[in-house]
Order: sequence, then C-alpha cells, then structure tokens
Amino acid sequence: QVQLVESGGGLVQAGGSLRLSCAHSVRISSYAMAWFRQALGKEHVFVARIISGVTSYADSVKGRFTISRDSAKNMLYLQMNSLNVDDTAVYYCAAKVPSSVRYDYWSQGTQVTVSS
Repeated sequence: QVQLVESGGGLVQAGGSLRLSCAHSVRISSYAMAWFRQALGKEHVFVARIISGVTSYADSVKGRFTISRDSAKNMLYLQMNSLNVDDTAVYYCAAKVPSSVRYDYWSQGTQVTVSS
C-alpha cells in the first residue's frame, strides 16, 4: 500500500517562496507522481507531473514552480517561487502506475495561503 505524507505548507506573502515535500512509504520510482491543488469551492486542478524524469506543468505555474523527486529518499518536491494570491489552495501530491488513467494514491493535503 502506497502512503503519501506531505509537509511544507503555510502562509507566505505574495512574491515569496515555499517548498512542499511528499514522502512516500515504498519505493515507487517507476510511478508517475504529480501535484494537484484545490482552491476553496473549486475542483482539483493539475499543477505539475514527473514521470521517468520528464516534467510537465500547468500554464499557470510554468516558470515559477519546479517539481522534482529524490527516489533514493522516497521524496517528491514542489518548489514554488513568485507566489501570488491565486496560488492559495490545498495542495496534494499523488501517485499512479504509468499505465493507469487516474491517480490512485493521494496525500492528506496541505494548505498554502498567499497574502497580498
């Protein structure tokens, strides 16, 4: 059973930075891993994905956020720079086997609040 535990959320001023971390319970280096976010009253939205070292980003975060993983430490990261109020949301990390359509494993979520 894959368990994902994230940390690193908090309150930051606009223009600031935060780094989210996601620890996974087993070695899943072949899995696709991603970050999603959910603003209050809105649906889950894709933020970034990494699979086999290839990354992709939502247009809204491209150039500001960086997804990375350390497979030796079973860790996934999201470095968030130049944050703005529109980035305020609960952030989740997720994992799936590459052949799966949907993400099967999710973290508990961490709140990121950006103040103006």
